[in-house]
Amino acid sequence: MSKYDIIVLGSGPGGYVTAIRASQLGFKTAIVEKENLGGVCLNWGCIPTKALLKSAQVFEYLKHAEDYGLNVKEAKHDFDAVVKRSRGVADGMSKGVQFLMKKNKIDVINGFGKLKPGKKVEVDGTEYSADNIIIATGARSRELPSLPQDGEKVIGYREAMSLKKQPKKMIVVGSGAIGVEFAYFYNSMGTEVTIVEFLPNVVPVEDEDVSKQLERSFKKSGINIMTSAEVTKVDTSGKGVKATVKTSKGEEVLEADIILSAVGIKTNIENIGLEDVGIVVDRDKIIVNDFYQTNIPGYYAIGDVTPGQALAHVASAEGILCVEKIAGMHVESLDYGNIPGCTYCSPEIASVGLTEKQAKEKGLDIKVGKFPFSASGKASAGGNKDGFVKVIFDAKYGEWLGCHMIGAGVTDMIAEAVLGRKLETTGHEVLKAVHPHPTMSEAVMEAVADAYDEVIHL
Repeated sequence: MSKYDIIVLGSGPGGYVTAIRASQLGFKTAIVEKENLGGVCLNWGCIPTKALLKSAQVFEYLKHAEDYGLNVKEAKHDFDAVVKRSRGVADGMSKGVQFLMKKNKIDVINGFGKLKPGKKVEVDGTEYSADNIIIATGARSRELPSLPQDGEKVIGYREAMSLKKQPKKMIVVGSGAIGVEFAYFYNSMGTEVTIVEFLPNVVPVEDEDVSKQLERSFKKSGINIMTSAEVTKVDTSGKGVKATVKTSKGEEVLEADIILSAVGIKTNIENIGLEDVGIVVDRDKIIVNDFYQTNIPGYYAIGDVTPGQALAHVASAEGILCVEKIAGMHVESLDYGNIPGCTYCSPEIASVGLTEKQAKEKGLDIKVGKFPFSASGKASAGGNKDGFVKVIFDAKYGEWLGCHMIGAGVTDMIAEAVLGRKLETTGHEVLKAVHPHPTMSEAVMEAVADAYDEVIHL
């Protein structure tokens, strides 16, 4: 039986990052993967979707070339080529992880791993043992009883990335990050898209001002949006699919070629041996302490299978903390209140910390500042004036409570707020930090100036 210091189960951005950090710390490490290295994120999630969205963005630019004084005759797209490019990007990233495994001398064990008592993992009949086993098996598309996926007419995100034929009409159920990203992509490609959202606002975890702005931008782009609406029944017996949608006005039947179910995720914790080992699970999540130790010594869990936010960067951070703690290093537990969230539709969305509503519900005395990109020179020059930056500060101490952005490229701007909050910066310190002009990022400074009644360009 092969013996390791650490075995990681799953090779997504949680698993492979964990394995690399473990190897850097001198642990003899192995990683178990049943499909492709990189997991869902690199192969069927974060990376290939961004490739699709980039193609959509370029196509949008071509369609609006005249706005920039350019003449492009009849811009067309090749749907198959767009999908092929996306798959090529994913394949390249997966190969990159293979290289990293080799570089860091990590053994890759291909196959389905199952936990065994006594700190062992069985992979397709062969047993391996380790002093520490880290579960990083991730999650998949969640299915609703009223919306069973058949992989053809009712699909999840995985099929949405590699359709052989572009649908003329699509219904997207759910308006979280996955739903709105695919809604933007397919709408940009020319598909007639309808979003059905159960809650009153699209992207419901975001600040309400952001939600309202995205709804305006999407409607301007021709996307039909139904909020406070629920798909109660689907009929796939005909050529396409019919969805019965219940709203406050009654029931309505929508027809489309395909329904994309984007109603959240389901953790991959079935049949991996949790019950055999005695690891405690609550509501589809493995229960862990601040450093990802389960109730059974020697078994840890990180990423989507645990109660934290189901985000790639969270899984990576958790994995690094987990192995550093195993190595006896002095580490701080992760601050889940300072995790940035990013959505890559157009306009992009990025946020961290409390929304205005959450801050008020906590009874905090706050200062709120907002700066629209319509007043930004860089946004005007780039032709991307939709959106704004919104900041929330504690009125007494100047603590940066939250930052919410919607607009072009804001996912690359949010780190300023994350770092500022980590360093416990105040509103006045942000205001006095000189921001370069003309940039989109100076909208952060301008929003802070608005909060303190010192805004210049508004």
